[in-house]
Amino acid sequence: MTILSDLQYFAPIIEYKNSIDFRYLRIEQYEAWQKMSFRNRCVIAGANGLLHLSIPVEGGRHSGKMIREVKIDNAHRWQPLHWRSIISAYNRSPWFEFYKDEMNVFYNTKYTWLWDWNLELLRWTIQKLKVDVEISFTETWQKDYPPGEFLDMRGRVLPKNFGSFAGSCPVYKQVFEDRLGFKANLSIIDLLFCEGPNAVRLLKE
Repeated sequence: MTILSDLQYFAPIIEYKNSIDFRYLRIEQYEAWQKMSFRNRCVIAGANGLLHLSIPVEGGRHSGKMIREVKIDNAHRWQPLHWRSIISAYNRSPWFEFYKDEMNVFYNTKYTWLWDWNLELLRWTIQKLKVDVEISFTETWQKDYPPGEFLDMRGRVLPKNFGSFAGSCPVYKQVFEDRLGFKANLSIIDLLFCEGPNAVRLLKE
Protein backbone atom coordinates (compact mmCIF):
# COMPACT_ATOMS: atom_id res chain seq x y z
CA MET A 1 0.00 0.00 0.00
CA THR A 2 1.14 3.56 -0.74
CA ILE A 3 0.84 6.50 1.64
CA LEU A 4 -0.51 9.63 -0.02
CA SER A 5 0.41 12.84 1.79
CA ASP A 6 1.01 16.55 1.46
CA LEU A 7 4.56 17.91 1.75
CA GLN A 8 5.16 19.40 5.20
CA TYR A 9 7.74 21.38 7.18
CA PHE A 10 9.55 18.86 9.41
CA ALA A 11 6.32 16.90 9.56
CA PRO A 12 4.78 15.36 12.69
CA ILE A 13 6.07 11.95 13.76
CA ILE A 14 2.96 10.10 12.54
CA GLU A 15 3.78 11.04 8.94
CA TYR A 16 7.16 9.32 9.16
CA LYS A 17 5.78 6.32 11.01
CA ASN A 18 3.21 5.80 8.26
CA SER A 19 5.87 6.15 5.56
CA ILE A 20 8.09 3.58 7.24
CA ASP A 21 5.22 1.16 7.85
CA PHE A 22 4.18 1.21 4.20
CA ARG A 23 7.53 2.15 2.56
CA TYR A 24 5.95 3.86 -0.47
CA LEU A 25 5.23 7.59 -0.11
CA ARG A 26 3.47 9.56 -2.83
CA ILE A 27 3.46 13.32 -2.36
CA GLU A 28 0.61 15.49 -3.63
CA GLN A 29 2.02 18.20 -5.89
CA TYR A 30 -1.16 19.42 -7.59
CA GLU A 31 -3.13 20.68 -4.62
CA ALA A 32 -4.09 24.28 -3.95
CA TRP A 33 -2.42 26.06 -1.03
CA GLN A 34 -4.07 25.19 2.28
CA LYS A 35 -3.91 27.55 5.24
CA MET A 36 -3.58 26.41 8.86
CA SER A 37 -1.65 23.28 7.95
CA PHE A 38 1.80 21.78 8.47
CA ARG A 39 2.85 22.75 4.95
CA ASN A 40 4.54 25.83 6.42
CA ARG A 41 4.43 25.01 10.12
CA CYS A 42 5.95 22.60 12.61
CA VAL A 43 5.47 22.07 16.34
CA ILE A 44 8.28 21.59 18.85
CA ALA A 45 8.41 21.55 22.64
CA GLY A 46 10.08 24.50 24.34
CA ALA A 47 10.70 25.19 28.01
CA ASN A 48 7.36 26.99 28.40
CA GLY A 49 5.19 24.79 26.20
CA LEU A 50 4.61 23.96 22.57
CA LEU A 51 6.05 26.28 19.92
CA HIS A 52 4.45 26.60 16.50
CA LEU A 53 7.17 27.63 14.05
CA SER A 54 5.50 29.17 10.99
CA ILE A 55 7.14 30.07 7.68
CA PRO A 56 5.71 33.29 6.18
CA VAL A 57 4.55 32.93 2.58
CA GLU A 58 3.87 35.56 -0.03
CA GLY A 59 0.15 36.30 -0.11
CA GLY A 60 -0.20 35.02 3.44
CA ARG A 61 -3.21 32.96 4.36
CA HIS A 62 -5.10 34.11 1.31
CA SER A 63 -2.72 32.75 -1.32
CA GLY A 64 -4.75 30.98 -4.00
CA LYS A 65 -1.75 29.41 -5.70
CA MET A 66 -0.93 25.78 -6.28
CA ILE A 67 1.42 24.33 -3.70
CA ARG A 68 4.47 24.33 -5.97
CA GLU A 69 3.90 28.02 -6.76
CA VAL A 70 3.95 29.20 -3.14
CA LYS A 71 6.89 31.49 -2.43
CA ILE A 72 8.47 31.99 0.96
CA ASP A 73 8.30 35.59 2.17
CA ASN A 74 11.96 36.15 2.95
CA ALA A 75 11.35 39.79 3.83
CA HIS A 76 10.69 38.35 7.29
CA ARG A 77 13.77 37.01 9.07
CA TRP A 78 12.08 33.73 9.91
CA GLN A 79 15.10 31.44 9.52
CA PRO A 80 17.25 32.86 12.36
CA LEU A 81 14.14 33.04 14.55
CA HIS A 82 13.28 29.40 13.92
CA TRP A 83 16.86 28.30 14.44
CA ARG A 84 17.14 30.14 17.74
CA SER A 85 13.91 28.47 18.89
CA ILE A 86 15.28 25.06 17.92
CA ILE A 87 18.52 25.71 19.79
CA SER A 88 16.62 26.86 22.87
CA ALA A 89 14.38 23.79 22.77
CA TYR A 90 17.00 21.12 22.04
CA ASN A 91 20.50 22.22 23.00
CA ARG A 92 20.18 19.99 26.08
CA SER A 93 18.93 17.00 24.12
CA PRO A 94 21.24 13.96 23.78
CA TRP A 95 21.64 14.17 20.01
CA PHE A 96 21.58 17.91 19.32
CA GLU A 97 25.35 18.11 18.74
CA PHE A 98 25.13 15.20 16.31
CA TYR A 99 22.59 16.83 13.96
CA LYS A 100 22.93 20.58 14.53
CA ASP A 101 25.63 21.43 11.98
CA GLU A 102 23.84 19.83 9.05
CA MET A 103 20.51 21.26 10.09
CA ASN A 104 21.97 24.72 10.57
CA VAL A 105 22.89 24.76 6.87
CA PHE A 106 19.20 24.79 5.96
CA TYR A 107 18.56 27.78 8.19
CA ASN A 108 21.44 29.69 6.61
CA THR A 109 20.43 29.00 3.02
CA LYS A 110 17.84 31.18 1.31
CA TYR A 111 14.99 29.32 -0.37
CA THR A 112 12.51 30.88 -2.78
CA TRP A 113 9.92 28.11 -2.96
CA LEU A 114 8.26 26.45 0.04
CA TRP A 115 8.09 23.20 -1.93
CA ASP A 116 11.88 23.06 -2.37
CA TRP A 117 12.50 23.76 1.31
CA ASN A 118 10.11 21.06 2.50
CA LEU A 119 11.36 18.48 0.03
CA GLU A 120 14.99 18.96 1.04
CA LEU A 121 14.05 18.62 4.72
CA LEU A 122 12.08 15.45 3.98
CA ARG A 123 14.97 13.85 2.11
CA TRP A 124 17.46 14.86 4.79
CA THR A 125 15.28 13.43 7.55
CA ILE A 126 14.78 10.11 5.75
CA GLN A 127 18.54 9.92 5.28
CA LYS A 128 19.16 10.55 8.99
CA LEU A 129 16.59 7.90 9.92
CA LYS A 130 18.33 5.49 7.53
CA VAL A 131 15.09 4.03 6.23
CA ASP A 132 14.15 2.71 2.81
CA VAL A 133 11.24 4.90 1.77
CA GLU A 134 10.46 5.28 -1.93
CA ILE A 135 9.19 8.78 -2.77
CA SER A 136 7.07 9.52 -5.81
CA PHE A 137 4.80 12.42 -6.81
CA THR A 138 1.25 12.65 -8.06
CA GLU A 139 0.93 13.20 -11.80
CA THR A 140 -2.37 15.07 -11.68
CA TRP A 141 -4.99 16.18 -9.16
CA GLN A 142 -7.20 13.29 -8.11
CA LYS A 143 -9.77 13.65 -5.34
CA ASP A 144 -10.12 9.96 -4.55
CA TYR A 145 -7.73 7.04 -4.74
CA PRO A 146 -8.48 3.29 -4.51
CA PRO A 147 -8.66 2.58 -0.74
CA GLY A 148 -7.12 -0.85 -1.14
CA GLU A 149 -4.02 0.60 -2.78
CA PHE A 150 -3.60 3.95 -1.01
CA LEU A 151 -3.86 5.33 2.50
CA ASP A 152 -4.86 8.93 1.84
CA MET A 153 -3.43 11.15 4.58
CA ARG A 154 -3.73 14.41 2.64
CA GLY A 155 -4.99 17.16 4.92
CA ARG A 156 -5.67 14.80 7.83
CA VAL A 157 -2.86 15.70 10.26
CA LEU A 158 -3.30 19.37 11.13
CA PRO A 159 -2.10 21.81 13.81
CA LYS A 160 -5.57 21.63 15.36
CA ASN A 161 -5.69 17.83 15.68
CA PHE A 162 -2.16 16.41 15.59
CA GLY A 163 -2.43 15.32 19.23
CA SER A 164 -5.27 12.98 18.39
CA PHE A 165 -2.76 10.64 16.70
CA ALA A 166 -0.87 10.14 19.98
CA GLY A 167 -1.92 6.50 20.32
CA SER A 168 -0.10 5.59 17.11
CA CYS A 169 3.13 7.41 17.97
CA PRO A 170 6.16 6.27 19.99
CA VAL A 171 6.76 7.35 23.58
CA TYR A 172 10.28 8.48 24.53
CA LYS A 173 12.09 10.77 26.97
CA GLN A 174 11.72 14.45 26.00
CA VAL A 175 13.83 17.42 27.09
CA PHE A 176 11.13 19.21 29.09
CA GLU A 177 8.97 16.21 29.94
CA ASP A 178 9.42 16.77 33.69
CA ARG A 179 7.92 20.24 33.25
CA LEU A 180 5.38 19.78 30.45
CA GLY A 181 4.56 16.09 30.53
CA PHE A 182 5.02 13.97 27.44
CA LYS A 183 3.88 15.61 24.19
CA ALA A 184 3.10 13.14 21.43
CA ASN A 185 3.36 13.53 17.67
CA LEU A 186 5.54 16.63 17.61
CA SER A 187 7.81 17.44 14.69
CA ILE A 188 10.12 14.60 13.67
CA ILE A 189 13.09 16.68 14.85
CA ASP A 190 11.91 16.24 18.45
CA LEU A 191 12.33 12.48 18.08
CA LEU A 192 15.65 12.79 16.25
CA PHE A 193 17.20 15.12 18.83
CA CYS A 194 15.97 13.01 21.73
CA GLU A 195 16.63 9.52 20.37
CA GLY A 196 19.13 9.82 17.52
CA PRO A 197 19.67 6.55 15.62
CA ASN A 198 17.20 4.82 17.95
CA ALA A 199 14.40 6.91 16.41
CA VAL A 200 13.83 4.49 13.54
CA ARG A 201 13.44 1.53 15.92
CA LEU A 202 10.76 3.44 17.83
CA LEU A 203 8.98 4.33 14.60
CA LYS A 204 8.92 0.69 13.52
CA GLU A 205 7.55 -0.64 16.81
